[in-house]
Amino acid sequence: MSAFRRKRLAMAALSAALALTGGPGSAGAKTLDIGIGIQNTTTNTVTGGIVLQQLGLFTKLLPRTGKYKDVTYSLSWQNFTSGPPITNGMMANNIQIGMMGDFPLLVDGATGQATGNATELVAILAYNAHGGGNGIIVNKDTPLYDFDDLKGKTISVPFGSAAHGMLLRALQMRGLTGDFWNLVSQSPEIGTTNLQQKRIDAHADFVPFPELLPFRGFARKIYDGAETGVPTLHGVVVRKDFADKYPEVVVAYIKAVMEANNWFRSNPQVAAEKIEDWTKINKEVAYIYLGPDGIMTLDPTIKPAWVTALTADYQVLQHLNMIKPLDVQAWVNDTYVRQAFKDEELDYDKQLKSTTGYDVKGQDPVCKAPVANPAQAGQVWVRDGDIISFSSPVCALLGVRQYQAAGKTLNAVYLVDHQLGIKVFADQAFFAVNDKDRAKPDITPFLLKRDAEAYAKANGGRLATYAEAIKDVASFTP
Repeated sequence: MSAFRRKRLAMAALSAALALTGGPGSAGAKTLDIGIGIQNTTTNTVTGGIVLQQLGLFTKLLPRTGKYKDVTYSLSWQNFTSGPPITNGMMANNIQIGMMGDFPLLVDGATGQATGNATELVAILAYNAHGGGNGIIVNKDTPLYDFDDLKGKTISVPFGSAAHGMLLRALQMRGLTGDFWNLVSQSPEIGTTNLQQKRIDAHADFVPFPELLPFRGFARKIYDGAETGVPTLHGVVVRKDFADKYPEVVVAYIKAVMEANNWFRSNPQVAAEKIEDWTKINKEVAYIYLGPDGIMTLDPTIKPAWVTALTADYQVLQHLNMIKPLDVQAWVNDTYVRQAFKDEELDYDKQLKSTTGYDVKGQDPVCKAPVANPAQAGQVWVRDGDIISFSSPVCALLGVRQYQAAGKTLNAVYLVDHQLGIKVFADQAFFAVNDKDRAKPDITPFLLKRDAEAYAKANGGRLATYAEAIKDVASFTP
């Protein structure tokens, strides 16, 4: 019998045996206090936090029959900017459900096992199968364009965060030690200010800051976590004593997350606009992460590949003596998410094998072609209008020219990086342009300057900026 199967049977037996005794530390009470540690400005976690809170999804799905018939729920939504404070709250039993990125998740699990406040990883919120989502950004006016340019520089990062883990992995993959740069701990807010004022050379951060700061006009991303090729994710942890006592509540929370995921996917433009209203993170940035073919994929299943990646992440921290012992297999528990899928009559094992999200679709209005290849698709978000999809970078840039000629303002233009396969803001990209055939130019977008230069050199093209690329499509008639 598998460990997961044993856990599921144990939960069912425990659920049947236990009578409701009230909230944590309050035996016999009929008010159940639930602290939920959320990260409103961490876009990966919005469907586990602010969306549930604003739409009332968790409240709606909380169990209210059987042993929960006379229970009054008291939900405390506690907002933080990173994972470590949520772990502190969980260890103090002020937070029973929390969400954070991969490296903080591991620290949460290890801290819980070491202190007798065990937690369990019970679901995933969002992931990138190749490591996208974390990144290193510099002030746009600095002459830094590559990881190697950071040697001897001062880099800030929120210590203990997923972005910190990305830096550790990047150094380890290159055979470098910590003295490669001068690393200092700064929160996203402090790091942002210092980067803008050029008090630091670079800032490493997690979702949404690697896209948010360039979008706001003063930063440029020079390294993306996708270069590591190692999956990155944000997940949900619960205190084990709480989950053992109230398994139906944990299942209800995961079902609420699943409903929030469906809400976002059903109309991502409107959802992104709501996220901006609730969190003040620009809608265009929320969309680049969670929209169709976005940088992150919404999926609560705990895939074996994610457990493998977390185990490798743990070894990185262990090698650097930065984490307590952790039994990863004992910490991961997919019992509750499996039950949520069963209750919704969904096939968990089928979804477990899938790493696809939802694709950009539509009919290209410029090149009169279906949008059939997500790796080539582009999108243009017209201010006070719709998000229009295009079949290729060339067609998207032609669309930009047409909208600009018509006097329209554009909120954002999205393309897909040819090398890393992640969605990028076109005005932040570099392009390899081959316009020997002026009637049909080949324009290929990249996040990183070096990738565009290498591709242009290998294919007889040249490096171009966004403005130059738009100019180069002028003679093309689709």
